[in-house]
Amino acid sequence: MLRKPVALITGASGEIGHGLITRLAEEGNRPVITLDLKPLEPGLARLVQQQFAGSILDANLLERILSEYEVDLVFHLAALLSTRSEFTPVAAHQVNVEGTMNLLEFAQKQGESHGRPVVFLYPSSIAAYGLPDLGTKARAGRVKEDDFNAPTTMYGCNKLYCEQLGRYYARHYKQLSAEPLAGRVDFRCIRFPGLISAVTVPSGGTSDFAPEMIHAAAQGHEYACFVRPDTRIPFMAMPDGVAALLRLASASRERLTRTSYNIGAFNPSAEEIQEIVVRAFPAARITTKVDVKRQGIVDSWPADVDDSAARRDWGFAPQFGLEPAFQDYLIPGIRERYRA
Repeated sequence: MLRKPVALITGASGEIGHGLITRLAEEGNRPVITLDLKPLEPGLARLVQQQFAGSILDANLLERILSEYEVDLVFHLAALLSTRSEFTPVAAHQVNVEGTMNLLEFAQKQGESHGRPVVFLYPSSIAAYGLPDLGTKARAGRVKEDDFNAPTTMYGCNKLYCEQLGRYYARHYKQLSAEPLAGRVDFRCIRFPGLISAVTVPSGGTSDFAPEMIHAAAQGHEYACFVRPDTRIPFMAMPDGVAALLRLASASRERLTRTSYNIGAFNPSAEEIQEIVVRAFPAARITTKVDVKRQGIVDSWPADVDDSAARRDWGFAPQFGLEPAFQDYLIPGIRERYRA
């Protein structure tokens, strides 16, 4: 039985997975299969060819996928996120590092099997940065990819290390192969800012204070923001994040000058976000109750990132600035969720 060429999405039930499945289905260039612990919502499930239920740590399950499908594009989204990783650092290392290693090995075997490189998209994070104090953060301005790579969280350590693992696989197997591209993992990574979705409910992430404000206001609930009003980090609307992954996936390898790229869109303070939310929901009740641990994490992240390499190499250009992201995408979408 011939294997079928497909795109594989791990962690597909999460925020990015929702958008990717929808966009890939619209494009119709290749079928999609998914691997996740949780089943997809029915509306998404009908857009994929097959769901595999299980863990990225399950080598037998990965071998089964390898035997049944010819995967030439991987979006490896499965991860334990920053806040949860701080409470379960060993589990975070297992999922985020060992799981990624399993997927890189999987991609390497796929490439060897069908004789061409597997494009491997990996979402990293601004958690890979670690600025030592607020004064340094203020002076640093827009931070480049290779600056301040001293993460303060387990999640950030995991992400930074996996960026280097991917870089190793891309270079090492290219050098060992008799054919220049045979068996190569074509690793491509985006360091995402805080991603905000109008479709999914925030899950307690370290940057979720922005969408949590809107969800609470739309429901008429009081909300205590867990960071100081002056807290500033970069954000991006989810459609731009999904579009960036797809654009990087389709970019010519010859144009890429690095394996990991910053991207950003807007970087409001928590106070500025609150002002936008209150304009849209005048009855909103938003206060501040600082969570010391999460505040310390976001204080170590840059206030903004330099994404000039992504704009130059593969034409990254976000469609949503600050006001359009909130007024045209987030607030209408979240308002409609609770109106129903």
